[in-house]
Amino acid sequence: MKHSLSRAVVVQPGGGFERVGFGERAVPKPGPGEITVRLRASSLNYHDYAVVSGMWGPSEARVPMSDGAGEVEAVGPGTNEFEVGDRVVSTFFPTWLEGAPEVEGFATVPGDGIDGYARERVTALATAFTRAPSGWDHAEAATLTTAALTAWRALHADAGLKGGDVVLVQGTGGVSLFALQFAKAAGATVIATSSSGAKLERLRGLGADHVVNYREDAAWGETARRLTGGRGVDHVLDVGGPATLEQSMAAVRVGGHVSVIGILTGVEGPLPLVPALVRQIRLQGVLVGSRRHQIEMIRAINACGLRPVVDSRYPLDGLVDAFRYQESNRHFGKICIEI
Repeated sequence: MKHSLSRAVVVQPGGGFERVGFGERAVPKPGPGEITVRLRASSLNYHDYAVVSGMWGPSEARVPMSDGAGEVEAVGPGTNEFEVGDRVVSTFFPTWLEGAPEVEGFATVPGDGIDGYARERVTALATAFTRAPSGWDHAEAATLTTAALTAWRALHADAGLKGGDVVLVQGTGGVSLFALQFAKAAGATVIATSSSGAKLERLRGLGADHVVNYREDAAWGETARRLTGGRGVDHVLDVGGPATLEQSMAAVRVGGHVSVIGILTGVEGPLPLVPALVRQIRLQGVLVGSRRHQIEMIRAINACGLRPVVDSRYPLDGLVDAFRYQESNRHFGKICIEI
């Protein structure tokens, strides 16, 4: 393959939907340890929204989107893990292959510190990708990089989820729905919250054992505790942040685990120290996971036959429209981009 150019979405410095347009990026021939991937899909995450909308826009022109799925077009010398035609999906931290987390911040993250996957082709290290699940289409595979892996790591790598545990998930975004599915696959009981009666019914349809409308029940954490007979839940995936953390801590058992994942309600707020101390709660910040986590997650997905919940699909030209739909909060599951 000769050196070529790829059509790409480009966000200008500072971000903002009005600063999103198209440009080109070079696609060099893959060198040692590299592959060239024909990208077919991406999916939207809150982190991508923050970059593209200008909430924390890039300091230089940037190709957005941290999730990318497609097929291998070319393989560089000495690259043995993949062959041409293999279906692959990107990793969030291309340099965090396994072991304890060492990467701080987003300098190495595609779509933020480096160019991401809102483009047609990319040449990258083979270790920036893993194999996609068997039988999934590209848009489905693109839901894994950020949302699914965050849920997987929170429950399995950090919390040590086991059958019979009780898990509480919040809302109907990608992380929460994957957490519900992973928890049920492991034999756990799931309590799910939403502000929408219709969405609560859909959560039941996915296997949620109990549902709570947090708009109607401000003390939903105490309600979750009562649903466990007063013991408290074993694991909470908190995606809200400041406005939800107090109730997450009210829900959890003595010695229980709260994964602090999202900032949907802001980035600062009071931390109720007394319940944290009295109940010896483990608060764990979670920022996606390693390549090894992703490989293990996909092995489990292939074994159990789980499929992602895809709300809608937009063309690459409709990326801003997709983000505006994400803003409306009407979606249930993942919003995908097909390239």
